[in-house]
Parts: sequence; structure tokens; C-alpha cells
Amino acid sequence: MKRIVPLSFLLALAACLAAASPSSAQDKALAKPQPLAPAVTVVVAKTRPLAETVSINGTLVAREEILVGPEIEGLRIVEILVEEGDRVAAGQVLARLSREALDAQLAQSDAALTRADAQIAQVASQIRQAEATIGQTGPELQRAQSLLKNGVSTQAQIDQKLAADRTAQAQLESSRQALNVSEADKASLLAQRRELQVRIARAEVRAPAAGVVSRRTARLGAIASAAGDAMFRLISRGEIELQGEAYESRLARLAVGQKAEVTVGDARIPGTVRLVSPEIDRATRLGRVRILLDPSSAARIGGYARGVIVTRRAEGVSVPSGSILYDGAQPFVQVVVGDRIETRKVQVGIASEGFSEITAGVAEGEPIVARAGSFLRNGDAVRPVSVAEAR
Repeated sequence: MKRIVPLSFLLALAACLAAASPSSAQDKALAKPQPLAPAVTVVVAKTRPLAETVSINGTLVAREEILVGPEIEGLRIVEILVEEGDRVAAGQVLARLSREALDAQLAQSDAALTRADAQIAQVASQIRQAEATIGQTGPELQRAQSLLKNGVSTQAQIDQKLAADRTAQAQLESSRQALNVSEADKASLLAQRRELQVRIARAEVRAPAAGVVSRRTARLGAIASAAGDAMFRLISRGEIELQGEAYESRLARLAVGQKAEVTVGDARIPGTVRLVSPEIDRATRLGRVRILLDPSSAARIGGYARGVIVTRRAEGVSVPSGSILYDGAQPFVQVVVGDRIETRKVQVGIASEGFSEITAGVAEGEPIVARAGSFLRNGDAVRPVSVAEAR
């Protein structure tokens, strides 16, 4: 015989089951795992060499540019011996000018000097003749005066001898004056000849110093003139510099003699700071800087270049510059101690290639939040991930 379950019992059982179901859902919710702490990328503070640098952009220029022009004008250019890019020595002939007219004048001067020498020789002969005549008239006058005392000679004979002696003396004096005039004429001719020789020498245009020909404007057949552009432009000793400007705050860190590296195209050329201007432009607050380049075939004046000057070197504990935050003027970093953030004030030294020196506040080997942000606070729980693991 089947047992009949009352309807009321079934309804009561259903109500009990419905009442129990919300409590089961709550238990399941309580059983869910807690969320993980946020992951942060950390780097280890390490000791590394650092170099503080200042960048300079500018133009390549000649340290000293030499303008070479003709020292004598009005002559035609008949020969050009160098081209742009040639390296020349001091005194080397760069071009020659026409000298036919000067050579003709020199020949005339030589002829005049020959005549002057002949004139001097002739006057010297006259002097010797006058001296010989005086050598005869003087003794004859003395003998006549002695005979007059003895009554053998007359006064007329003495007067005749006296006149002959005085005439010889006058001829000697005149010849000596003529010799002085002739020698002065010869000296003048010699001076004119030396001037001609100087002008002939200047018909050869020479380099005043060693260097490299950067520009040549001389043309065959042209008339040489000091007016207008120079015949040649030389880079003295081939020395090329980077001329740029730096803000006054960076200019204070620069000094003559500091090492630099200048990038010209794909080439990197060592250099040295040669000049730091003592003057700063009032409008731009910039000062001039010149970096002397080591000799290189890659450098061309007028080209663009970028220089990096090493102003200071150090070796100390450093961290990525992006890990440093600032509270006003006070820098600080976020160090991971265990699984918690610890905010520390630090002292920052020099910065180089994305790293900054920490002179106080962090020890070598401590993990630092690589990319610190304002969302982290002192004491926050974090899950540190090293740079290598993050990659």
C-alpha cells in the first residue's frame, strides 16, 4: 500500500530550500581569492661611470681664414698653380702675374747703372789727374819762391806757378764733387732697381702661411686687383672649428681645454674646446663656443655639425633619471623594501645617458621603482618585477 505525502509537507520543504539558497551564494562570494598587489618595474641601483655633457649645434668654420690677394695691381694673371682643396706650404707660389713690362724696366735700370758706373770711373780718373797735376805745381811753386829770394826768379814767374797750382786744386775739388753726385745717382738707381725687384717678386702670388685652399676666385687672363674678392682663401694650417652657442646656464660649465666629440654626418671627430665667449647676448641669453676639431677629411667649412662636450666625470651609485620625482625642489625616489614602497629623499649629482648619480639616500643594490608615479604612496603594497623579468 502506497504512502501518500501530504501537500502541506511538500510546500514547507520548498520554502526551506528557497530560504537556504541566498546563504549559499554569499558563502561562494566570500570564498573568492583576494586581488593581487599592483606590479611595479624595479631596477637595481648600481655603481657606474658617468659623464656630464653639454650639446652644441652649429656650423663648421675655419679657425683662421687667410685672404690672399695681389700685392701689385694692374698685371694680368698668366698662371694658376693650385686648386680648391689643395694643401699649401708657407711661401708656396699660388699664381703668377705677367711681368714683361717689369722686366723691361729692370733692363733699363741695369743699363742706367752701367752708365753710372762708367761716370764714376771717369770722375775718379779726373780726380787722379788733378791730384797728379797738384803734385807737379806745388813743388814748382816752392822752387820759384826759393829762387826769388836769391834773385834768380821773378814775381811774374811766381804768380804763374801760383795760378797753375790753384787751378789744379779747383779741378780736384770739382772732380770730387762730381764723384759724390755720380755715387748719389748710382744709389738712387740701385734703390729703383730694388723696388723693381720687389715688384717682380710680387708678380708671384704666394701663400703667407701653410693651409688648405678653401676658395679660388682667380681666373686666367683677369687683371689682378686688390679691390673686390680675394684671389684665394686659405684655411690656416687646415684647422676647422665648430662654432655654436650655448645658454648662459650651460656656458658656466664650459672651459677651454675640455674634450668634445663632434658629429659630422656619419663621422665622429674628436675635438677640444678652444674658446668660450666672455660675452652673453642680452636678447638671446646665448654665448659663443668654439670647438677645435682634430684633422679629418670629413669636415668641410660651412657644414652643419653637433658637438658634445664632457664637462665633468664621476663614478658612483646611479639610477634611471625617470625614477627620480620632485616634491618642489626636493628630489626623491621610491625604494621597494620587502613588498612595500618606501619614499626616500635623495641628493642628485650629474646626469648622463639617461642615468643620474645619487650621492646620498640610496645604497648600491637597492631596488628602485623604475618609472615612479604619483599613484604610489609611502607604505603601499606592491609586487616588484625586475626589468629583466618584465621583458
